[in-house]
Amino acid sequence: MGLLVNIDNGGTLTDICAFDGEKVVHAKTVTTPHDLTECLMNGLQALGEQLGQNEDLTRLIASIDHLRYSTTQGTNAIVQRKGPRLGLLVSSDAQIDAARTSAPDLFEALVGDRVATLGGATDAEVIQAVRTLIAKGASRLVLCLDGASAAQDEGALRRALYTAFPRHLLGAVPLLFSTDLAPGASSDRRIWSGLINAFLHPSMEQFLHHAEDRLRQHRTRNPLLVFRNDGGSTRVSRTIALHTYSSGPRGGAVGAAILAGHYGFDRFTSIDIGGTTTDLALFEDGEVAEHRFGDVEGAPIAFPLADVPSVAAGGGSILRVVDGAIQVGPESMGALPGPACFGRGGTNATLTDIMLLAGILDPHSFFGGKLTLDVERAKNAVRTHIAEPLDIDLDAAIVAANDAYEAKVASAITGLAGEQALDAMLAFGGAGPMSACGIAEKAGIDRVLVPRFAAVFSAFGIGFSPIRHVHNQAVSAFSSDAVGQAKRLLEERAGRAMESEGFALQDCQIEWQAVVGEGDDAKTLPLADVPADAAGFVEMNVVCDMPSIGLGAVSGDNSHDATSANTRDAMGGMPLYRLEELEPGATAAGPCLVEEQFFTAWIRSGWHFTITGNHDLLIERKGA
Repeated sequence: MGLLVNIDNGGTLTDICAFDGEKVVHAKTVTTPHDLTECLMNGLQALGEQLGQNEDLTRLIASIDHLRYSTTQGTNAIVQRKGPRLGLLVSSDAQIDAARTSAPDLFEALVGDRVATLGGATDAEVIQAVRTLIAKGASRLVLCLDGASAAQDEGALRRALYTAFPRHLLGAVPLLFSTDLAPGASSDRRIWSGLINAFLHPSMEQFLHHAEDRLRQHRTRNPLLVFRNDGGSTRVSRTIALHTYSSGPRGGAVGAAILAGHYGFDRFTSIDIGGTTTDLALFEDGEVAEHRFGDVEGAPIAFPLADVPSVAAGGGSILRVVDGAIQVGPESMGALPGPACFGRGGTNATLTDIMLLAGILDPHSFFGGKLTLDVERAKNAVRTHIAEPLDIDLDAAIVAANDAYEAKVASAITGLAGEQALDAMLAFGGAGPMSACGIAEKAGIDRVLVPRFAAVFSAFGIGFSPIRHVHNQAVSAFSSDAVGQAKRLLEERAGRAMESEGFALQDCQIEWQAVVGEGDDAKTLPLADVPADAAGFVEMNVVCDMPSIGLGAVSGDNSHDATSANTRDAMGGMPLYRLEELEPGATAAGPCLVEEQFFTAWIRSGWHFTITGNHDLLIERKGA
């Protein structure tokens, strides 16, 4: 197996982590929200520089066996409510009321008053309802009918609507039919699955197909693989937009489970702090919770989703004073214009500005020295938006803003974890290590693990994901003949699908099961346990594992005092250690800083760190 490349596209930065045998190479680049293909190619160029192939991008891409890609664009779009305006057509007002009650703020942002009920409507009345929604500004429409004949009724309306609004005409408004997307699901879950998928689809489709085209131009060997929120990867043409929601955070959760299992953590939490959000996960028995039917900000969907909630707090989150208190987010400065210290036109205060002024971040070594930070712009932003409104000096504003940020994330952790103690907290993402100790203290956690590849950890986690397909076939009865025929159809379908990914079906693991019942009452059972007269779906799960890397020892061979590289004028002056210069077993007490090319870990007073045999940073509170 050749080079395996894993990319996690965030709202502010794009992370790259590549496996080349037992060697791991990582890189980062600034996200380009105007064209995500640009930061994808820039990221590959940065990877080429790390591999010594910076002069021939085509040669590098041609050497890649598989490229797995995930994005937080869907998560960020939902958090920031950035996307197309949608229209919703349903059978009754009760459906609208139920959907609005589930997630009122999200419904208002995505749909608002662009709704129509079609109970008993003629085709002409349905066509007029569509025209009315378009006139109200809907650029995409979701149709979700209720009742036992919902699929047949939606099929009939599909014919009428496509006759009246031909798809081949310029300006045609896309229609999404809920029973196509989520057959057998309840009305409420079909509505929300359709709305969120329609909301995310345009940007995902445009970018991913454009990215595939660019990669083909550089002679890529295999199709671009999209890492999904179920922990598996598939090619673009087999991925729906909803499966990209929270896919980046799921990559972090996959990596956290692998690493925590290596260290023997049982009940723990992870925080993945990027530029726009902090993604949390709670692990019980080493596994993150996964719901058969997930939800997005309270909105019920018809697909499984890991419990990885996002908090609108990140390194680029806007900090402002509201009613005498510092508010963190939900808006973010993103990559452009970015925090004030980026010098790209941003004027709002952010956590990145705070950490720069506190001395935790160095203006010259930030982002591997490729992005010089502007201290004076950061000072102006913090004075204007925090110090002056609170009538405090700059130093007090720095402390207050950092406390508000840490408190918001710590509160989310305690709300997720409850009162039972946690073994540890894994902190990653570009902004995770510098806030880890402060957040852990506020959340009552005494042990923190900062992975060696913390700055690109979601991309690292994606490197452990398999190719995964799920295929299903409806059956009116689970007789041996019906099940046999369904299996043959599914095997043919799965064989073609895996071949298109570059794998043979005989090299995959296959699991057969039955889905019986409808809506939230549906149950997954072994095929042998289903009565022959039941109706439902025969489901085929296909998994093909891909090579990954091994992990180093849990502890270092010998404990010894770490050697400081120099000091940094932060909080009165602190020793600074370079992670790549420390050997396993090296240890030191805080306050101090440990810096890697793309992250800085702030070890607070009362904490000490040890470099593990896997070259990770284990930080523990003294006396704990």
